[in-house]
Amino acid sequence: MTAGILFSLTYLGIACGRLPGLAIDRTGIALLGAIAMVVGGVMTATEAFAAIDIPTILLLYSLMVISAQLRLGGFYAWSARRIIPLLNRPRLFLAVSMLLAAALSALLANDIVCLAFTPVLIHGLVAARLNPVPFLLGLALASNIGSAATIIGNPQNMLIGQSAGLDFNAFFIWCLPPSLLALAAGYLLLVLFYRRRFVAGAESATACLNRRTSWPEFNRHQTARGLVAIGALIALFFTPVPREVSAIGLAGLLLCSRRYDTRRILGLVDWHLITLFCALFIVVHGVSAGDLPGQVMAGLQGLGIHFSEPLTLAVISAVLSNIFSNVPAVMLLIQFLDPADQHLWYVLAVSSTFAGNFILLGSIANLIVVEQALAEGVVVSFAEHARIGIPVTLASLTILAGWIAVAG
Repeated sequence: MTAGILFSLTYLGIACGRLPGLAIDRTGIALLGAIAMVVGGVMTATEAFAAIDIPTILLLYSLMVISAQLRLGGFYAWSARRIIPLLNRPRLFLAVSMLLAAALSALLANDIVCLAFTPVLIHGLVAARLNPVPFLLGLALASNIGSAATIIGNPQNMLIGQSAGLDFNAFFIWCLPPSLLALAAGYLLLVLFYRRRFVAGAESATACLNRRTSWPEFNRHQTARGLVAIGALIALFFTPVPREVSAIGLAGLLLCSRRYDTRRILGLVDWHLITLFCALFIVVHGVSAGDLPGQVMAGLQGLGIHFSEPLTLAVISAVLSNIFSNVPAVMLLIQFLDPADQHLWYVLAVSSTFAGNFILLGSIANLIVVEQALAEGVVVSFAEHARIGIPVTLASLTILAGWIAVAG
């Protein structure tokens, strides 16, 4: 009973995003829920620590270290500047920037890609007298869609891959086609919605033109270290070596740097997200120790809702991802999936990721783009994002439904 109440309150708080009268966000709410599970006697502190899936946390942490290496080496800013010359052809620039963001997000943290790309794009777009909004929306949409294609593209995919022991190559082969088609749909919808608004008015020439840029200086050697680490990691994924062991070993090698001190690299690790993961593992374990998940499953089956049906799972995943955010939603849903039915796990990964584009709050990547843009004097409103995010998400999920029908 206690576990069920604490679980319900935690997920209700996560859905609301805050607690009245307190300056606390979703991570803080999840952490309070985990603490309450221990203080309330649902589990001991030892059991709480044992509930945390260490391999998933290690993989997530390691990829953050590798991403930090590339960011400090100036790789992200350098990549964004490489496509700035295409600004005289806005539609082509939009296509290339979305492809680049999607490709990098499939291999690295999509949040880091958005964090590094946003100021560089704004500077070039404003200098070229283009409207930054459609291109920034394209960056957010593409980073989310592209990250769906691989096990290491985003945190929820990492959790899914580790929980079900999914093969990296098989996951990529199944998830790539709907991701590419969704990316194309996103591009076409952006061109359609903004066909007369790519060029900005005089009022769009903001102060960011005169602002001194502070992008990391491109360092060929340090960037090469990061790229070699990514290549080695993917190669090791095709060997019997556990993914988390490969990742943490490579991250350890990157920490052995003569240029970047450890504090500087670890300062770019998203400890906020790691804390959220650990807390949610504890909360979900607390409620799973009782019979509540079984009762919920029996109740849903009585209503004719079966998670073994891919389309049903996709719809439920998309809805819950927009209520709770995709990581908590995935942690909730994986309890009901059969580890032997790999296609269901693929569906969960793609649907929960595509759902992040529905509204601004659906993805951390969306919020990063908006906050970074605001710091540069460019406003992307909730309504502006929803105007394109909702149709792109619906189109993406329709594409996923078609792919399920074709691929099974």
